[in-house]
Amino acid sequence: MHHGSGNVFFLSEQNRYLKKELKMTKKVAINWDQLGFDYIKTDYRYLSFWKEGQWDDGVLTEDNVLHLGEAAPCLHYGQQCFEGLKAYRTKAGEIQLFRVDQNARRFQDSCQRLLMPVIPEATFIKACIDVVKANEAYIPPYGTGGSLYIRPMMIGVGNSVAVKPANEYIFTVFCMPVGAYFKGGLTPVNFMVSDYDRAACNGTGQQKVGGNYAASMLAHEIAVRKGYADCIYLDPTTHTKIEEVGAANFFGITRDNRFVTPDSPSILPSITKYSLLYLAEHVLGMAVSEEDVFIDELDQFSEAGACGTAAVITPIGGIFHHNRLHVFYSQTEVGPVTKKLYDTLTAIQLGDLAGPEGWITHL
Repeated sequence: MHHGSGNVFFLSEQNRYLKKELKMTKKVAINWDQLGFDYIKTDYRYLSFWKEGQWDDGVLTEDNVLHLGEAAPCLHYGQQCFEGLKAYRTKAGEIQLFRVDQNARRFQDSCQRLLMPVIPEATFIKACIDVVKANEAYIPPYGTGGSLYIRPMMIGVGNSVAVKPANEYIFTVFCMPVGAYFKGGLTPVNFMVSDYDRAACNGTGQQKVGGNYAASMLAHEIAVRKGYADCIYLDPTTHTKIEEVGAANFFGITRDNRFVTPDSPSILPSITKYSLLYLAEHVLGMAVSEEDVFIDELDQFSEAGACGTAAVITPIGGIFHHNRLHVFYSQTEVGPVTKKLYDTLTAIQLGDLAGPEGWITHL
C-alpha cells in the first residue's frame, strides 16, 4: 500500500513488497575495500511516531530527513537515546544479526532512564530486520571485513520549552555499510588517562544516551592531539579505577590468565564485552571476573584491550599515566589471548563458527 508520494510503505505490506521488488536485484556502486565508518544514505529506514500515549504502526520510508519542531526536547535537553549493532554476510551469502535482543533490552533501559516510552523488544527486532532486508544490496560481501551498521534511536519531539519529558517521540532505525575497522589487520594502539569524567557515578553512564558522548569529545580531542588513539576514563568519584576506554569497555588478561573487566554503575554494559566474558570462560576455559581495575595496578595484566561494536576489540599497546607509558604485551603485536578472542567472536558474527544459542538471528 503506497502512502503520499509513494516513498513510504506500510509494514503490513512490507514482506510482499520486499519479495517482489527488492530481492537483491539492485547493485550499488560501492568500493567495499575503501569503506570507512562514515554516513552513507541507504534506500530505506524505519519510522514510527508516539503520540497521545501510543505508537503508530511504523513505516519504511525513503526520506532520511527527520522533521521536528524547534522546541523539541531532544534538541535542548538531550532527551534521546540510541543503539548500534551490525548485520553480516556469511560465506554462503546469508545474512545474520548478532545478539539483537540484547540491543533491544539495553535500548529499553535507556528509554526508561530518560522517561521515554519503551519500544517492545519484538517491535525493535522486527524494525531492525525490516531495515536490513530493505537495504540488502548495501551489505558488504563476505571477506571484505565490512558489515551493515544499524542505528536505532529515539528522540523526544513536540514543541515544549519546559524541562520535562516530551509529549511526542520518534523511533527510527537506519543503516549504512561500514568497512573493516583495522585495514591492515588487528593493530595495538596507545591511550592516555584523562582528567575529565565521561559520566557521573549516579548519572547516565549505564545508558546509551547522547550526553555521555558529548561529554567525551573534548577529552578525546586532547588525547588525539597528543598522539593517542583516545583516552582512558577513571571512576568519577575517586579517579583511581579504570572505567571506559573512549567509547568502549576495557578488559585485561592477567598474568595468571584471567579475563578481567571493570565493574561500575557508570559503565555502559557492552554487548561485545559480555560476549567476550562468555567466550573467555566457556571456549577458552579462562576464569573471568568483573571487578575494580585500579589504574596503579596495571602490572597485573599481560594483555589489554577495548571492546565494542565498531572494532569488536581494539588491542591496547600501552596506557600513558603519570608521565609514564605502561606497555602491555606489545605496541606492535597483538597478544595471543586477545587475538583468540577476536578470531572466535568475529567467526561467530560472520557465520564461520556456531555461536551460543540465541546469539544469531538469521534473516
